[in-house]
Amino acid sequence: QVQVVESGGGLVQAGGSLRLSCAASGSIFVINAMGWYRQAPGKQRELVARITSVGSTNYVDAVKGRFTISRDNAKNTVYLQMTSLKPEDTAVYYCNAQGLTSLHYNFDYRGQGTQVTVSS
Repeated sequence: QVQVVESGGGLVQAGGSLRLSCAASGSIFVINAMGWYRQAPGKQRELVARITSVGSTNYVDAVKGRFTISRDNAKNTVYLQMTSLKPEDTAVYYCNAQGLTSLHYNFDYRGQGTQVTVSS
């Protein structure tokens, strides 16, 4: 069993910053990739940023230059530093972890989400 727990959401004014954290725990052998998705009301969920175990990253165009994803492999933790936030960044942000369990089964788990609200 693998658990994924996000933290760090909240309310911030446009132009402000927030840092999201996500920790994966449980019967983990290795985490290959972790990422952040978001879903705004009435919209489809989209991948915001993703980082592999070797540090390769990719971002959705809307956040390039404003958001930075990083990870601490030793802690199975991923961070999303969000700067220059805009009202359109308002969404529930979900963390996702993909890897192998201690029994070498593939896993792909998502957390419960954390709300980010950017006021204008």
